[in-house]
Amino acid sequence: MAKAAPGAHIRVWDPFVRVFHWGTVALFSATFLSPDEKWLHEPLGYAVLALVSARILWGLVGTRHARFTDFVRGPRAVLAYLGALRRGRAPRYLGHNPAGGAMVALLLAMLVLVAGSGWMTETDRWFGVPWVDHLHHISAHLLLILIGLHLVGVVVSSVLHRENLVAAMVTGRKPAELPGRHDGGRGEVDDEGRAAAFARLDPR
Repeated sequence: MAKAAPGAHIRVWDPFVRVFHWGTVALFSATFLSPDEKWLHEPLGYAVLALVSARILWGLVGTRHARFTDFVRGPRAVLAYLGALRRGRAPRYLGHNPAGGAMVALLLAMLVLVAGSGWMTETDRWFGVPWVDHLHHISAHLLLILIGLHLVGVVVSSVLHRENLVAAMVTGRKPAELPGRHDGGRGEVDDEGRAAAFARLDPR
């Protein structure tokens, strides 16, 4: 990978990814906090479902780091990354790392389950069916747990690599190279090289 100028930043997250991220945060928060306000809860849930559907489509045809092919890895690659993380030797990725990519996939799937089950509760076929109501409430709380794990991962990765991942999701930009990491060490950004290394552990 070509060397970047000291202090240079690279555009990683496109505007849609950033709008999706913070829009989902706002919409899900408002939806979760308004379970008894049907006039508000229901349209917010549909908005979440629409936004997630658009993100899934963008994951197929969007910009490089937005695409699922850029960050969704197999389970062995995820476990290998977590092992490296436990040893404090996890490589830095410009986009999502294997664990982060797995979390994105889980969050999207759970959002679909929450919004989809919520829609089911309003249909003639499934209205008032106990297991559908239970599925909606349980999946919403499971989503909260995943969000908590996601936040932990963001903090750990930010501390390990000394970069602000929250700010990156606001501006869309990340440092091309981390301070004090100019020797090709684990701070250097090279997603393709990292992916090639983990591919040996990933049967995909």
